[in-house]
Amino acid sequence: MTSAIGFIGLGVMGEPMCRNLARKSGVPVFGFDRADAPLQRLAEAGVRRAASLAELARQCDVIFMALPSGKHVQAVCDGDDGLITHADGRHTIVDLGTSPVEASRQLAGRFAAKGASYADAPIARTRQAAEQGTLSVMVGADLDVFNRLQPLIATFASDITHCGAVGSGQVVKILNNMVLMQTVVALAEALETAKRAGLDAKLLFDTLAKGSADSFALRNHGMKAMLPGDFPARAFSTEYARKDITYALDLAKSVHIKLQGAELADKLLGETIDAGYGDLYWPVLARVIKASHTD
Repeated sequence: MTSAIGFIGLGVMGEPMCRNLARKSGVPVFGFDRADAPLQRLAEAGVRRAASLAELARQCDVIFMALPSGKHVQAVCDGDDGLITHADGRHTIVDLGTSPVEASRQLAGRFAAKGASYADAPIARTRQAAEQGTLSVMVGADLDVFNRLQPLIATFASDITHCGAVGSGQVVKILNNMVLMQTVVALAEALETAKRAGLDAKLLFDTLAKGSADSFALRNHGMKAMLPGDFPARAFSTEYARKDITYALDLAKSVHIKLQGAELADKLLGETIDAGYGDLYWPVLARVIKASHTD
């Protein structure tokens, strides 16, 4: 039985996930973040503020991390006040972000040496899904750890898949993002080609949605972002997307396969960052594709 839950990282996705945990889990939830505003908002849902990682580890036996990258996860776990220092046999640490596979496995080993359990449980879908509790979560963990975590994850996710041992969730999530990014590249190329051929862009995407080219990427990244040219900051940025495609290329290298489609997506995301769009919602790569094709 979980006595209390800790949650580190209360950003765009973390805040609504933490709110759902507090409202639905039936146990106390403690939040930790450098920013004060989300902690103030979450207080209305009953989330208590932890002043330090040490306090979080003292109060909570399950600790979720919703952080931007593997480097941030490493920083929270390492150091004199890191989670590894404070971990013991009652703790289960869960990474909800996208992190390198080998780094996840190494962290799991270091926590195991302290008697603690570790799971990678990267999330997929949108901020709206986080708010509605309908995320998809891919879990890498021992089966008994997965069974303990599943009721908690179910407070913010409607689809929960046990992918295998630690690291397996990251493999699936990294490949999910790789496929998504290559699909968005194809949509951006189709969009610009159609415009230059004199076709209405909305008609193109509406018609693709009725055929075999239909996809989540088309309906969300294509119709909601690329068609209106709406690429806000504080959505999933080009910098984050580039990070994830790099993880895919590193994973491929580790298993001795060359991913030419992923290499193209990586190249375009790099050019998008160089064009000054690194902080914008990553389907903004459509602007780079448009600019790179001259009459």
